[in-house]
Amino acid sequence: MNHSRRTFLAGAAGIATLAIKAAYAAPQAHAASRSNAAPGSSADGVPAAAREPFAVRSTDGVMLAGEAQGDSQSPEILFIHGLRQSRLSWQKQFADPALAGFRMVGFDLRGHGDSDKPTSFDAYSDADRWADDVAAVIAGARLRRPVLVGWSLGGFVVGAYLRKYGGSAVAGVNLVDAVTKLSQDLLTDEAATFTRTCTSHDLAERTAATVDFLAACFHQPPTAAEMQRMLVINGMTARAVNEGFIKTQTSDLEPVFKAYAGPILLTHGVHDRLVRVAMSERIKSIHANSRLSLFSESGHSPFYEEPVRYGQELAAFVTAANNG
Repeated sequence: MNHSRRTFLAGAAGIATLAIKAAYAAPQAHAASRSNAAPGSSADGVPAAAREPFAVRSTDGVMLAGEAQGDSQSPEILFIHGLRQSRLSWQKQFADPALAGFRMVGFDLRGHGDSDKPTSFDAYSDADRWADDVAAVIAGARLRRPVLVGWSLGGFVVGAYLRKYGGSAVAGVNLVDAVTKLSQDLLTDEAATFTRTCTSHDLAERTAATVDFLAACFHQPPTAAEMQRMLVINGMTARAVNEGFIKTQTSDLEPVFKAYAGPILLTHGVHDRLVRVAMSERIKSIHANSRLSLFSESGHSPFYEEPVRYGQELAAFVTAANNG
């Protein structure tokens, strides 16, 4: 076991309760029994009053936990996180002054965070269910015409939504190191290894793979405390998510993004160890109204590793998308 893994695992059990208490804003339907955050504050220092927790149910009954922030009449951004992550991935964006003038919404994907965790593989292999989740959040959060931000798996989820519902109600799309096609040529060998180890039924192997997968998401590592909190989130993800998703019959969403009429901002870290830059380059090559922005100091998580630049570029994109 390498030093990094020992560091992550050593403190995980001891900090789990603290991380959950400090970081989670539970849906209103469960707030009385599940929220233990300090009154008047949240884990990232944003006043609790600024956050509006909500819970919605998707078409198959899965409860999705989310939160909103900002003037409901401002241009809207819906953040969709990646595999084994949660809505907490976007804490830096919710606290970013450059994005303060927007209505921002995040939610936990099915099988993740505070959302329900079905055990059926079909709950994750069926692209339409991911699409229905996005539609349920848009309706439940009363979004009028949001920009959809999809990171990693979130890019697949955005594509699934566009595939089923079309793009008329979407102002624009920001794909962040996004998975838009399940192809060995576009995903790294390391990602292929995690597909096997992170679905292992051997608890020791799956635990070790979870630590390594999280580390692989960054070129500039977060602090030890931040990594420990993220490790708690990763460990909360249902194993069925990984096992179900790799069974999907919807493996290529490139035609969907090609057909989308709105603008697309492609954000990609050049040091990404999981998704090749070629994945974003392909979308740029088939969508005329798209722009590729490469982050030279980032891996798989440029919004976290270079948040100032990311926030400025997202703000400009959302403004332009709503004025276009």
